[in-house]
Amino acid sequence: MSTAESQPEIDPELDPEEGPSLILVVDDDPDIAGFVEFNLKLRGFEVIRAKDGQEALDLMETHRPDLAVVDWMMPGMDGVELIRQLRAEPLTSALPVIMLTAMGLTGDKVHGLQAGADDYLVKPFDLEELIARVTNTLRRHKDAREVSPLTGLPGNARVRREISERMRSGGDYSVGYIDVDRFKSVNDVYGFDRGDEFIIALARSLQRAASQTGKPSIFLGHIGGDDFVFICHPDQVLPLTQRTVTDFESAADRLYEPGDARQGYIEVPDRRGNKQKAALVTLSIGVAQATEDGRRFTDPRVVIAVASEMKKVAKSQPGSYVAIDRRRSESE
Repeated sequence: MSTAESQPEIDPELDPEEGPSLILVVDDDPDIAGFVEFNLKLRGFEVIRAKDGQEALDLMETHRPDLAVVDWMMPGMDGVELIRQLRAEPLTSALPVIMLTAMGLTGDKVHGLQAGADDYLVKPFDLEELIARVTNTLRRHKDAREVSPLTGLPGNARVRREISERMRSGGDYSVGYIDVDRFKSVNDVYGFDRGDEFIIALARSLQRAASQTGKPSIFLGHIGGDDFVFICHPDQVLPLTQRTVTDFESAADRLYEPGDARQGYIEVPDRRGNKQKAALVTLSIGVAQATEDGRRFTDPRVVIAVASEMKKVAKSQPGSYVAIDRRRSESE
């Protein structure tokens, strides 16, 4: 593995902007619906209202709420039926729902949860408890969405939040962007299932390397495909990346067909059916650093852009390579 020091462009894959959560309140009692709407808005949420289940479904045609607060007892379509219909539609099947009910019996609560409600509150409810349940349900849902189903590692939004927290803390930190070189050739020759095995192997190599590197704890993220991120103290970068490269290259050798591993390349057919030689996978790692005597950042997107730029520098070098940005200011 080689290392180099060295420059940016925002990576849109890591940069979706997030606004305030939109809450749908469904209740036929205008006083209760207005009370809930008013207090949710006070806490910074955006709110839309529907007076019954059918109006709520109609609103879904033009709005995409992040969570619904649904009354059980409503004329026409009640809350349970509304939830069933939401769960039956692909676009709303994952919408988190908190049910408001005047029925406090365990059997009624179970009935609501079995219909697909994520949580419930019994009327009359405490305002602070409602706010807490809305906030916690949104957080749980967000965390579940942000975890890669393939590797179990946090995704893009969690990566940005972690960088923001490091910025606020004021300490030294490094952000590394990892990419698997020639990963497409693996998919082309062996198929996507084998490609997934390579991605899982890299996730495990990173986890083992982070554990062996020790404290302070190292944050690992999977931002999609064969791209990973780590956030750590600058002193941990080389031990972490050296262990990761060694472990992953060994694991990757075992995932190739024995003959391909021995010869050191795989043959990839081009569009005309001719075989082209593709070297075995390696890792390109770009690192952005924020240190007391060096560079500081005020925007997570700039940190990510610098790490992405360093990754491109690493890709221009043979074998597994780590390129570290050590500029002291934007003007360098």
